[in-house]
Amino acid sequence: MSTLKTTLTIDGMMCGMCEAHICDVIRNTVPDAKKVAASRKKGEASFLTETAVDGETLRAAIAATGYTCTSVTTVPYEKKGLFGR
Repeated sequence: MSTLKTTLTIDGMMCGMCEAHICDVIRNTVPDAKKVAASRKKGEASFLTETAVDGETLRAAIAATGYTCTSVTTVPYEKKGLFGR
């Protein structure tokens, strides 16, 4: 089974609480999301899933909380071994 990494570009995150809100929205919208993380410095959030996610559903859920999702990118995720090998 392959793992997919989805990265969202998000405008409007200003603090740690903003990051927490985005992570909560992702977890509520994509229940099987793993390793959910958000970075206000990078202006993005990412997570791993076993199946593809609906980008429009994610955009709508994020917009409902007052943030703007400007892009959704999903690529195959390859787990790196110890020391990146």
